[in-house]
Amino acid sequence: MPQLTEPLADAAIGLLISLIKTQSFSREEGPTAELLADFLRGYGIEPQRAGHNVWARNRHFDAAKPTILLNSHHDTVKPGASWTYDPFGAVVEGDRLTGLGSNDAGASAVSLLATFLHFYERADLAYNLICAITAEEEISGAGGIRSVLPLLPPLQLGIVGEPTQMDLAVAEKGLVVLDCTAHGRTGHAARNEGENALYKALDDISWLRQYQFPEVSPLLGPVKMTVTQIQAGSQHNVVPDRCSFVVDVRTNECYSNEQVVDIVRQHVQAEVQPRSTHLNSSRIGPEHPLVRRGLALGRKTFGSATLSDQSMMPFDTVKVGPGDSARSHTPDEYILLSEIRGGIRGYIELLEGLTL
Repeated sequence: MPQLTEPLADAAIGLLISLIKTQSFSREEGPTAELLADFLRGYGIEPQRAGHNVWARNRHFDAAKPTILLNSHHDTVKPGASWTYDPFGAVVEGDRLTGLGSNDAGASAVSLLATFLHFYERADLAYNLICAITAEEEISGAGGIRSVLPLLPPLQLGIVGEPTQMDLAVAEKGLVVLDCTAHGRTGHAARNEGENALYKALDDISWLRQYQFPEVSPLLGPVKMTVTQIQAGSQHNVVPDRCSFVVDVRTNECYSNEQVVDIVRQHVQAEVQPRSTHLNSSRIGPEHPLVRRGLALGRKTFGSATLSDQSMMPFDTVKVGPGDSARSHTPDEYILLSEIRGGIRGYIELLEGLTL
């Protein structure tokens, strides 16, 4: 590995410690965006910024070449009450760095930045690189990667940094949340009158619970629908004329979110309103050069049940990064420093000599 890698790894770890110490809840990422911009400026790179999103292009960017996006996020969820460490303490104990956002997804973000810097001056690349560290991933917000993509040139591939133990998530489940409303007519509960909206909703919920979408993904399994909330009635003696319920739908790549919504509407009585349909499932083929390269390097491929900004990228993507998804959103979240160093090496190995 070139000598440049170790100093870059040290710098990346130092940046992650600073990021952990700086609060960056979704939509409040301004201070960490400034840290990221200053980090790039320290290497003579003037970053671009929109809102709390920061990105830069490689020095020898050539519009005639395909472009690869390196992307991760710098926002975090809020820490729960069961932390025993200071979430913003960035405590280093041997090989272990504990702090909010260390694993999800600070380690991936700084590893991708180090990888970008490693290739930044290279004129012999067969592709361009754009490294974008973006906001609002944890809430799938409109001010995150979705707002940045229209500002970028055409992209042929995205490497999305999330904790996967450096294995390749070549498919990811999508998400659509359905707000459903069953309608009836009020009446007195003591008499045989009214039209009970709750009973109508229960019929729909029974269908949602039992229905199986015919197309099953070999990587992601079936589409999964779960009713998670229900509300009806104003008092015990009034037949409810309205019942609302919420359905969490995890889609596979066999269906677009719009198709799933249409199928549900065809089978239930209730009004069905999706909160959004842009968080689609994704998949990249096993023949893709990056996937083949990853397999040749001994990386495993898998389908991911967890959502990421990959869902908003309408081009080929792979989700891969240091750390373990099981640590995300947990008390005393941590990353191993050796995982960061391994992540940088792993990203460089994936990109070195790659052709699209």
